[in-house]
Order: sequence, then structure tokens, then C-alpha cells
Amino acid sequence: MAVAMAMNSVSLNWVPPSFTKKANYVTHSTELAPPSAFSSQNSLTYTKETISNEENNCKRRLLLLGVGAITANLLPANSLLADEIPQNYRAFVDIPDGYSYYYPSDWREFDFRGHDSAFKDRFLQLQNVRVRFIPTDKQDIHELGAIEEVVYNLVNHVYAAPNQMVNILDMQERTSEGKNYYTFEYELTSPNYASASFATIAIGNGRYYTLVVGALERRWRRLRNKLKVVADSFKVLDI
Repeated sequence: MAVAMAMNSVSLNWVPPSFTKKANYVTHSTELAPPSAFSSQNSLTYTKETISNEENNCKRRLLLLGVGAITANLLPANSLLADEIPQNYRAFVDIPDGYSYYYPSDWREFDFRGHDSAFKDRFLQLQNVRVRFIPTDKQDIHELGAIEEVVYNLVNHVYAAPNQMVNILDMQERTSEGKNYYTFEYELTSPNYASASFATIAIGNGRYYTLVVGALERRWRRLRNKLKVVADSFKVLDI
């Protein structure tokens, strides 16, 4: 796969690469100042137990993290790295699987079952971001239905366990580089704890992508704006 590389003179931090589960993704950090279930009518099925064959493949990763300087000739021109990376975030770009997003720079990579990539707070495991995808014949997120219908079915019938109460707080639609995204905020309350999350969903490359970033509800007010940056940064890249 030929990938155009951006040649702007952007300074990035790095350390000698270490190998993790996936080959050809790259993370970068910068200290630049920050910029200000589907309905029954849809043929795409997505359940809590759904794990695509692609997600189960063991993929090696090349991880570049920062202490020196490299130029932006490593960066795909159509990725989010063409933009300034907000302060205290890193950029994760998975070129082979066609997506990218920001995550807090003090979070660490971890394995999250059935997901393609995941990062979490080093101390609080429930404070994390994870991405998964499944094949689809859909071409655009609008083919799943109106945002209200899609979000209601996802949160109530896919994300929530039978013993959890659901509260959908907000939903937004955006378009970036010709691709459409639904982002929504919701709370799940269990008998023993409550959590809050943002989710961003999109379709591209014959895949349905889901990013979820969340934390315990008692920390949500403090973290909400920080995690919204993650949800809003998700992009589908052409592959």
C-alpha cells in the first residue's frame, strides 16, 4: 500500500522503537500549544461478543515514543498528524487498519479483548480508550439510520449490560475530509458503580469503526473535556 508522506518540518519526540502487538503504527507526542446496536432494519450486526477475524490476528507493532527529534517525513499526509497535536496528548496512527486518534500522553498501551488498540491510565484501568472495527458493506454511517435511532440502539442494546441503567447525555454529528462521524456521551449505572463515556463511530474502508473513551462517573466532571478531545480526534484514513 502506497502512503503519501508529509514533508513539513515538524519536530517530534522519539526513543528507539520497541515492539508491541502491531507493526506499522506510530505514536507521536509534541509540546506544541493546544488548538483552541443498530436497528433491526440494518443488515450490520454488532454485539458485545462480536470479535472480527481481523481483530483476532496477532499483529506486531512498531512503537515510536519521544525523547529526540525526527522530521515529519514519517507522517501520512492525510492523517490527523497534519494538525498540531494538543499539549499533553500523543497521536496514534494505524496506517494498515486506516484510523488515528489522540490519547493522553501519560496513558499506556494495554490489551483489551476484541479491540484493535487500547490505552489506559497507568493507575486507573477503567479510565481508558479503545478502538475496534468489524467488516461492513455499508459505505457511510448515515446508512445505519438517523443519529438518534443509532445511538439509542447502541447504548441500550450493545453497550449496556442487562443490569445497567442508561442515560444518554449528548450526541453530535460531524464531517471531516468527506467522512461522517457520530459522537455521543452516555452514562451506565450498575448496582456497584457508574461509568461515563464518549463513543465515536464511523464507516470507511469496508469497516465499521468504534472508539470508546471513558472513566468512572465520579471522575467524569474533572475529565470530561480531556476525554472529549480523544473522541473528537478520531479519524478514518483511506487504505
